[in-house]
Amino acid sequence: MLFLRHLFFLFVFLSQAQTPYPQDYFSSPLKQPLFLSGTFAELRSNHFHSGIDIKTNGKEGLDVHAAATGYVSRIKVSRYGYGKALYITHPNGYTTVYAHLKKFAPKIETYVKSQQYKNEQFEIQLFPQKAELLIKSDEIVALSGNTGGSSGPHLHFEIRDKQERPINPMLFGIDVRDSTKPSLYGLFAYPLGTNSHIDGQTSRKKIRLIKGSNGVYKTEPLKAFGNIGFGIISNDRQDNTSNKNGVAMIQSYFNGQKALEIDFKRFSFEESKHINRFIDYTYFRNHKQRIQKLFIEENNPLSLFTFNENKGQINIEESTNTVFAIDILDFKGNKTQLKIPILGQFVDLPSKPETISNLRRIYAAKSTTLRSNSVWIDIAANTFYEDLSLDFKVQNDTLVLKPKAIPLQKSISINFNVEKYDENDLGQLYIASVSDYGKLYYTPTKRKGDTLTARSKYLGTYTLSSDTKGPIIKAQNFKNGSWLSKKAFLKVKILDVTSGVKNYRATINGNWILMEYDPKTNSITHDFSDGIVNTTENNLKVIVTDNVGNSSKFEATFYRKN
Repeated sequence: MLFLRHLFFLFVFLSQAQTPYPQDYFSSPLKQPLFLSGTFAELRSNHFHSGIDIKTNGKEGLDVHAAATGYVSRIKVSRYGYGKALYITHPNGYTTVYAHLKKFAPKIETYVKSQQYKNEQFEIQLFPQKAELLIKSDEIVALSGNTGGSSGPHLHFEIRDKQERPINPMLFGIDVRDSTKPSLYGLFAYPLGTNSHIDGQTSRKKIRLIKGSNGVYKTEPLKAFGNIGFGIISNDRQDNTSNKNGVAMIQSYFNGQKALEIDFKRFSFEESKHINRFIDYTYFRNHKQRIQKLFIEENNPLSLFTFNENKGQINIEESTNTVFAIDILDFKGNKTQLKIPILGQFVDLPSKPETISNLRRIYAAKSTTLRSNSVWIDIAANTFYEDLSLDFKVQNDTLVLKPKAIPLQKSISINFNVEKYDENDLGQLYIASVSDYGKLYYTPTKRKGDTLTARSKYLGTYTLSSDTKGPIIKAQNFKNGSWLSKKAFLKVKILDVTSGVKNYRATINGNWILMEYDPKTNSITHDFSDGIVNTTENNLKVIVTDNVGNSSKFEATFYRKN
């Protein structure tokens, strides 16, 4: 019966993956066999991945085709995030997204550059009218690239519904070969009640996995009591790739009855931040591995939970023999199974020693302000998922907030009163986060009167720091006074090692020129095909400003014949 039940749910899963979405409407944006470096809804830092990342063989410049007929509804160019991104809305109401692009197709590129020159800015967001940029199915709309927050050349591809919710593109028939079962790397058990334990342990416990000859994992019998839950570390690999990608579904069963189902087929951007409630955030911060919790904690609003009985938690009673089972599936239905025998056994737990501390109690539903001398933090209601105690300490100009491995739903406001500083020094001060190794990182800082304020979604250590040096500006592919007739691009390096580059402006003979900024290489690049340089002698001026207002200027002359 258990086999038939599993077979039934697998059939339902596969049939649901096919029927609700049009199957022959969207075609692949790359005309090559698809290999993925990232799958839909896989676990990323502070969010679920909203599309699929298609490999481009480590190259840029592959033709990107429109997945269906439609019109360009949005274009965004930014330093980070999606880099150069194109949004095409289709007659059936869906929108496809193509990101990290190197360049847009000529008619789109011309439209974008005209707006960039009009507004004199590289980063831009545009919303063309329906009739401005009509697109045919399979039309080349861009070249693949590595712009924005990409860590290597690839195409990020999404399909969104009318509510702007991303949906797994494979549900629409975008096919990727996968005959490999998901991988299971770790199993953890969690006592969730006051008197709960696992093998006499009252905190998270790592459980040893045993891989059977039939490929089904099991464990040695656990001795447990009370309300408990489980978590796993798992991922999936498609054929002919080594990337560790996300899985498509996780189901758990208690004595043959379904306890929880997590379906990674669709989510909203608003809920994506709650990934830090879904994973064991403390374990991730300390070990850089994401445990997926197979139980639903308080204030977890994720829609990925498509079924739950008692929020996925199970209750183990004295003198019982039970089995907890986990099925991990990829999109093609390849399944990895785990069975955990559990013996109900009550044990007297040692009483917890009373601790005396100066921790500040935070009630999640209430707003709170914590203050010490000239430093204070403002915590809005529902910043934390649950009530907790914080270690709030201030010494000189350094603030310490512990424990740091706690997820936040909202940013906290960190404030420093700086009236003791000389007015000449105030303009160069900023709030910095301090890493475990003592390195300082600029946190976006605003000044109002004698108060510096920064907002952050991370607990940890913050301090006042100062940036007294302007950015570095250097010519990259030319020298002052050189001829550049044979060069297609003009490249300049810009870098600020302390607070970072905030903005820049470049002109030739007094006219603004578009220079595309790539933070990964710390360079700005001008394409001579823009047609701005049309005289023999050209005077280049570049001004770069950092995040506290220090500016540097670079000037050079070059010669060019068109």
